[in-house]
Amino acid sequence: MSPPTVADPLAGLGGSVSDVPDGSEALALSLAVLIAKQPFFKGLNAQQLQLLAASALEMKFETGAIIFEEGSPANRFFLILAGRVELSSEMADRNVIPIETLGSGADLGWSWLFPPYSMHFTARALEPTNTIFFYGTRLREQCEQDHELGYQLMKRIAEVATQSLRVTQRRLMQYIDQNIPEQPSRS
Repeated sequence: MSPPTVADPLAGLGGSVSDVPDGSEALALSLAVLIAKQPFFKGLNAQQLQLLAASALEMKFETGAIIFEEGSPANRFFLILAGRVELSSEMADRNVIPIETLGSGADLGWSWLFPPYSMHFTARALEPTNTIFFYGTRLREQCEQDHELGYQLMKRIAEVATQSLRVTQRRLMQYIDQNIPEQPSRS
């Protein structure tokens, strides 16, 4: 039998779940395989996927559940496997503005990587939602130890953050157009 090729990140994850005697190891392996299948992590090597799996677990949220609140500590992030999540922001006048709806494959809660490590939005499940939960604090430590992993995650999260800024800007402009009367022009 020839060795697995480097192009297949699943090949380095070793065997099948039935080959692993310890239940926690089996869970970690199946989680690593699940993580490897996510487009967000495409291109990571087996070692990086295993590091991610060591800081992860599957979580489910019922409809209406608050996943995190604006201003709360950003010590975690999620990858949505199934379901929909609404990101919203509260204005000074206590109006809540829905910013964006995220679905399967989306990264949720990228603030774990950037000081001051606080959430910028509130995330609420719009329907039953399955996610992979990652311990952001532990991942920050792993990124400090493995700079290549840190670079790979930074590239991906920078792309998500940039897209989020564009969506937020567009949504806030819509809010202003709908809720703030035009000022009379000065002649």
